[in-house]
Amino acid sequence: MTVTTVQPVILCGGSGTRLWPLSRAGFPKQFLCLTGEESLFQLAAQRLTALGAADIAVAKPYIVSGEEHRFLAQEQLREAGIELGAALLEPIGRNTAPALTLAALQAVESGNDPILVVTPADQTVADQIAFTAAMQSAVREAATGSIVILGITPDRPETGYGYIQIEPESEKSALAVRRFVEKPDAATAQTYLDQGGYYWNAGMFVLKASVWIKALETFRPDIASATKAAWASKSQDGVFVRPAKELFAGIPSESVDYAVMEKCPGSAFPIKMAPLDAGWNDLGAWDAVWNVLPKDDKGNAHLGDVITTDSRNTLVHATSRLVSLVGVKDLVVIETPDAVLVADKSRSQDVKHIVNSLTQQKREEHTLHRKVHRPWGWYDSIDDGHRFKVKRIQVKPKASLSLQKHHHRAEHWVVVKGTAEITNGDKTILLTENQSTYIPLGEVHRLANPGSIPLEIIEVQSGSYLGEDDIVRFEDTYGRK
Repeated sequence: MTVTTVQPVILCGGSGTRLWPLSRAGFPKQFLCLTGEESLFQLAAQRLTALGAADIAVAKPYIVSGEEHRFLAQEQLREAGIELGAALLEPIGRNTAPALTLAALQAVESGNDPILVVTPADQTVADQIAFTAAMQSAVREAATGSIVILGITPDRPETGYGYIQIEPESEKSALAVRRFVEKPDAATAQTYLDQGGYYWNAGMFVLKASVWIKALETFRPDIASATKAAWASKSQDGVFVRPAKELFAGIPSESVDYAVMEKCPGSAFPIKMAPLDAGWNDLGAWDAVWNVLPKDDKGNAHLGDVITTDSRNTLVHATSRLVSLVGVKDLVVIETPDAVLVADKSRSQDVKHIVNSLTQQKREEHTLHRKVHRPWGWYDSIDDGHRFKVKRIQVKPKASLSLQKHHHRAEHWVVVKGTAEITNGDKTILLTENQSTYIPLGEVHRLANPGSIPLEIIEVQSGSYLGEDDIVRFEDTYGRK
């Protein structure tokens, strides 16, 4: 029996602006737990690593993400019990065609030619068994040299997705693609639904690494050559692979669909579609989240501390406090410690306009939550005012912050849990619960946790400028500058 090697590729780009305020640039929607105890990214990784069969071997997954999310993705895979194969770090977003090319170049670098199973990190699938069966069928078809895409059986005249039209006389398991069509208006979408033979484009692709590279060289040689140049000058730090920043920035920004897939029908590159009927949803906006969540007998989907009376068809996500609704319907209410969204459910797509306004006003709420995750742990900015800021900081066991100094602020640290090893100038001390220390302005210092339980401290900053960019790093375990 011939065994086919599958290389999972998870595309982790995007900021999920329509799911603000839960999704933010520094913690985008793919890393959120929107439907249960696991993030969308973790669920995607689990789906792909479960594709193994007697004739299919599954390699450690690749992820393609931005530099700022590398430790978050690695930590979430660790929590899910999945070992990372490689993290391909884009210095700037150039859309999905260059992202997939990075994965293909990494896959063939060792002389192999695995089948890439490519999926976004921010989708949900209700029926894992149906998903696995469809993907395994796609893998077997791709082993013959075809490009295979996944198409979702439509159940409504959706205007938010692109469509795939298949040839009418195709084999059921691998349908020949006639053409791709853009997101339609409502009347056209209804026509597609009535006629049949049209599927939603799920943005999932299955193909040999060499086939992708050859197709890109054929249809978009400019993207192929520019990405190869950036790859040739890459740097690597363990599982983290970084293409050359300046060269990567020069790559034309294009999607997989526009660069290659839409050009394949009728070309030398056979393109097929595997139908997927597995309760798929891309969770593009809050109304889509409401659709997939369990609801009460009045159509309400509630997460967190929520009390309602005489309300119908609402979505409430309460993060840090009680949220109450009285006599409303079709509302979305998303509460976080530093921002609250209230929207008509039918206007969920327009949340992006709020994010655009925040960006124009240069407000931090579009980028970071009050609680910010770092590779060593997290910090929560619990209070701030003129010339002061108070943070609660947790450091993982055996982890440490960088050796650093600040030009504009001093810091007071109080240990509330665990043991802190503190470098303060030329001295190193150990502090335990209820003990404290002071870091003068300009002093070189480091906070570390030598213990086996999480370290928690309260940090009080004081000074003329308290921004996160006032850090001069001298040493850093995580390669940050």
